[in-house]
Amino acid sequence: MIRSRQVIWVTLIFSAAQIAAGSEATQQVTTEVNVHSKDLLAPQPGANWLSYNGDYSGRRYSELAQITAKNVDQLRAQWVFHSRNSDHLEVTPIVVHGLMLVTSANDVFALDAQTGRVVWHYARPISEGLIDDASRHISRGVAVWHNRVYRETDNAHLLCLDARSGHLIWDVAYADWNRNYGATSAPLVVKDKIIVGTSGGDDGVRGFVAAYDAESGKLAWRFWTIPAPGEPGSESWPGDLYLHGGGTTWMPGTYDPELNTLYWGTSNPAPDFEGSVRPGDDLYTDCVLALDPDTGKLKWDFQFTPHDLFDYDATETPVLIDATYKGQPRKLLVEANRNGFVYTLDGSTGEFLSAVGFVEKLNWTTGIDAKGRPVRTDVRPTPEGTEICPGYGGATNWFSPSYNASTGLMYFMALEQCQTYFSAPVPQQFEPGKEFYSTGVKRVPGETFQKLLVAYDVGRGAIAWKYPQTGPGHSSGGTMTTAGGVVFFGDDAQSFEAADARDGKRLWHFNTGQDIGASPMTYAVQGKQYVAIAAGCDIFSFALPQ
Repeated sequence: MIRSRQVIWVTLIFSAAQIAAGSEATQQVTTEVNVHSKDLLAPQPGANWLSYNGDYSGRRYSELAQITAKNVDQLRAQWVFHSRNSDHLEVTPIVVHGLMLVTSANDVFALDAQTGRVVWHYARPISEGLIDDASRHISRGVAVWHNRVYRETDNAHLLCLDARSGHLIWDVAYADWNRNYGATSAPLVVKDKIIVGTSGGDDGVRGFVAAYDAESGKLAWRFWTIPAPGEPGSESWPGDLYLHGGGTTWMPGTYDPELNTLYWGTSNPAPDFEGSVRPGDDLYTDCVLALDPDTGKLKWDFQFTPHDLFDYDATETPVLIDATYKGQPRKLLVEANRNGFVYTLDGSTGEFLSAVGFVEKLNWTTGIDAKGRPVRTDVRPTPEGTEICPGYGGATNWFSPSYNASTGLMYFMALEQCQTYFSAPVPQQFEPGKEFYSTGVKRVPGETFQKLLVAYDVGRGAIAWKYPQTGPGHSSGGTMTTAGGVVFFGDDAQSFEAADARDGKRLWHFNTGQDIGASPMTYAVQGKQYVAIAAGCDIFSFALPQ
């Protein structure tokens, strides 16, 4: 572990206003970053947005209501922050009392959330020699606890920074025994622990979720998603394949404080597309895991796509909803999964309740049975190529869903797409620095992709409406909804858009001129509500005119 003496990369930038005696706004931005457990337990975000999803539930719902369905068409850009070291931001900003924290590659920027002015900047070089997703140096954001800021780096280090200055406090390498590991997620704070995951599931690594002490950086626990020989589920992993079985954890999970349960999704098994060497269900890949956050012990698991041959990661956000379901109050876990179905589970037990298809292009299964297992067709990758739907990008993916209790609707982006999948013999040995794919996919000639904003009625278990998008189907913009009756999202035509949360009616859009690969958030400073999203290499912040 590297201690705080290594501060060579920190750059502090002060404006003239800061150097002067200091306005109330400046003092507010630079001195009030002190996030306690009770702050993180708030049922939904208001002025502050304290975690990747806003709160522990993953609902991305804000109680702010200054911006409404009636006045959202008056939104105007307030400021734009340009990042010079990444042309593809996937970060969701965090805001604490007027201080916005964003990541770009391995850097962290603290911004004045009213103006976009840089307050401090922590700079760290990108890591050389990385492969696949890690080589893109993607970061989805930070976590905050007390007056500290935490982030994962492209090569799977966990950094702890001083929120007041950006100085490095400690640096822990949490996956340094296999250089094919990466990390793209934002960490999650639960009590006094920082929960992290890794990427690299297609590259011959062994997935895990780990917790580190927020104060010291010491490892508290680690849960391996691929069981070792003799452990339950190990029959799928002969020999030393368990060391390279994938199941990575590359998106942040959610947490129910009442149940004291952490929910975390896992990615596809490896080698991808070829399952003959990994017989059976391949636990715990393509699962949502219910873990004890104090010990890392597994409470229950649910596998969406057993023996996955299609790269249908289950890292999509597990949304936690307290609602009446079929006449009974229940704690629900609802996930729009990459395999084309929206699942509803009992959040207490993992009991399967329902699964509803949300795309038309779906041929790998004829449906989901009463126990939640797919009824498989004979569709599978072949050496000559097989058309499979949904495609490699999934019917949905990591981009965030949201849920609005006043409408009872969950909102998420979907993709209508098929692709041609190929299989090939698996390499005899894992090689560090090389991918672990069993060949890959190609586009179906002449096929047109289609992105849609989907609204799912959780109570009825049915699709309420769909809003088709105009564009090439390449965007990765997520959603966010508010008490003002609006759902915000990054559309498929490089625009930040707002729709009516009740019926999907288009209300407003702003053309960013860049592809959107991030999810929006909202915050308030001095009583004024803002909405922000990353697009391309920029952070945009919007508000109503004075």
